[in-house]
Amino acid sequence: MNPVVGAFLLSLAVTVGTGPVLIPVLKQLKVGQRVRYDGPARHLSKAGTPTMGGLLFLLGVTVAVLWFARGNAEALVFLFVTLAYGLTGFLDDFLKVVKKRSLGLRAREKLLAQVIVALGLAVGVVFFLGRGTDLAVPFSGFFRDGGVHFDWGFGFFAFFTVLVLTGTANAVNLTDGLDGLAAGLVAIAAGVYLLFALVMDKMGLAVGLAAVAGGCLGFLIYNRHPARIFMGDTGSLALGGALGAAAVLSRSELFLLVVGVVFAAEALSVILQVISYQLTGRRIFRMSPLHHHFELCGWSENRVVASFWLVGLVAGLLGLAGLYRLG
Repeated sequence: MNPVVGAFLLSLAVTVGTGPVLIPVLKQLKVGQRVRYDGPARHLSKAGTPTMGGLLFLLGVTVAVLWFARGNAEALVFLFVTLAYGLTGFLDDFLKVVKKRSLGLRAREKLLAQVIVALGLAVGVVFFLGRGTDLAVPFSGFFRDGGVHFDWGFGFFAFFTVLVLTGTANAVNLTDGLDGLAAGLVAIAAGVYLLFALVMDKMGLAVGLAAVAGGCLGFLIYNRHPARIFMGDTGSLALGGALGAAAVLSRSELFLLVVGVVFAAEALSVILQVISYQLTGRRIFRMSPLHHHFELCGWSENRVVASFWLVGLVAGLLGLAGLYRLG
């Protein structure tokens, strides 16, 4: 069997198969989601739904990568970053829902862990995987002739790697607020980066991304509306770390701004909301992140999710177009 197809199917199967076992266990442990009291009223019914569901697809991704990547260095680095970010999220979820510490890990603790892993990735890909420190510019002919690149040295590359991974992880975390929203969008983005990896003949990375896509689709069986389980920070930070790592490993960090435009918009809505309220006392959006704004405008949850998935799909196609020269 083709390893990419195999990784997708195995991750999907493990994720789906683990659900009936793990969901009752989490319910019994009373690992329930807390709902914002100031959010849309319809979300109050979700209180108590099991969280930490990212464990479902992380198991699927791990098994699939270890089985089909066959020791490929890039695949193992990709898996390490994914699991390291997932562990950070797991500790945060564990402290919040099991130990009842209201805020989980402190913000600086979560950020420090993410920065350390990102710096480790930067060192690893440059000094051990031979990635180099250049960044490719979208729509400059990447596919045909290598396109336009710029290289400002390792210092800038390390800083930018930290920015990419922490920014993407936390943007996916902010996006994870509606049933199926984050999982569907990551499945789309992982599929796009899978095609990037195949174009670049990076089979190990392609296996990892296929596993992520399969895991996300398997998770949607339980996370689609009405959700039976939420991924929690365990899942959202892991998926964001995976996308960031894929971008770094494939020299396509700047493409992530196109492919992940929904994640960027969600994060930007929060930033703008905070700045506006601090400076003027007024809010730009009815509520942030952005998906809640549309809910409070009267959109149903399914309509918001479907619309955002459509935008993510179009953005993914634009990202693929970015492999070619513009004009």
